[in-house]
Amino acid sequence: MRRTIGAVTAALLALGTLAGCFGGEDSSWSGRLPDRLTIATGGTTGIYHGYGQALADVLAEQHGVEAEVLSTGGSVENLTLLADGEAQLAFSAADAVADAVHGMGAFDAPVDLRALGRVYDDFAHLVVPAESSVEELADLRGRRVSVGATGSGTSLIARRVLAAGRLPESDLRVVELGITESLDALSTGRIDAFFWSGGLRTPGLVELAEDTPVRLVPLDGVVDELRDRYGQGYRHGTVPEGTYGLEADVETLAVPNILVVPTDLPDDAAHGLVATLFGARTVLAERAAAAQLLDRTRVIYTEPASLHDGALRYFREVKD
Repeated sequence: MRRTIGAVTAALLALGTLAGCFGGEDSSWSGRLPDRLTIATGGTTGIYHGYGQALADVLAEQHGVEAEVLSTGGSVENLTLLADGEAQLAFSAADAVADAVHGMGAFDAPVDLRALGRVYDDFAHLVVPAESSVEELADLRGRRVSVGATGSGTSLIARRVLAAGRLPESDLRVVELGITESLDALSTGRIDAFFWSGGLRTPGLVELAEDTPVRLVPLDGVVDELRDRYGQGYRHGTVPEGTYGLEADVETLAVPNILVVPTDLPDDAAHGLVATLFGARTVLAERAAAAQLLDRTRVIYTEPASLHDGALRYFREVKD
């Protein structure tokens, strides 16, 4: 699914004073937030979109910010929108951020960005029908497999997983579908499997599993090689028993998600956005469960992106 609104220029970063206090953890902050903000998220049945919409609603309801949400292909597209000035806040997996920072992969030049914080971790899903005979990566040969939408973090991870598993794409019948389209295609039998990189529990996949029993294929066998190739952002992760109706834990690959902004976002705006994330965390979590995973002990670990000075100021203030 493409963008739900048009391009927004950097002029939308004009700031307006917003007085008042935040509830929750940080009730003393008052300052400046953007008058308007464009948030790049992901497919409408994924966690990025739900989280971004919840944040936009809170900014509008509590602080009068005109916050609009873009439905996108995911991490790579989000970072491109940020680089082009069409978004001022973007969700991205850390591996895509690494490519953007270093001008690698889909990025012809380094993207000038900073992080507001690490928000939650994604888990790589290789989803098949429960009755499928696919038990490991090698069993995908000859199958119809979605590797994620073009410009998505899922596409980046899926292709790295296949390469680490010594499984050439030419051995598969590859299609490129976003999460919403992948869910529909699996449920109707048009594909045999799909990759998805997302938080637990991805809403669309929860709904699919209620009607169509599914399994996740373990991906832990490629984690160490991916860490060796691409760095410590990748780690071993576990999708717990009961998630999506799973009958046992599934070992897989995990990667952090980071909220990123342009380097030139004013410090007060970055400070105010982070204060909103923490101050309204309870409200956000009621609308997007992943918001409850925001953790002050982990939020500052945003490698390979440096923390924005405004975010760093917030974290120093609450530490003191």
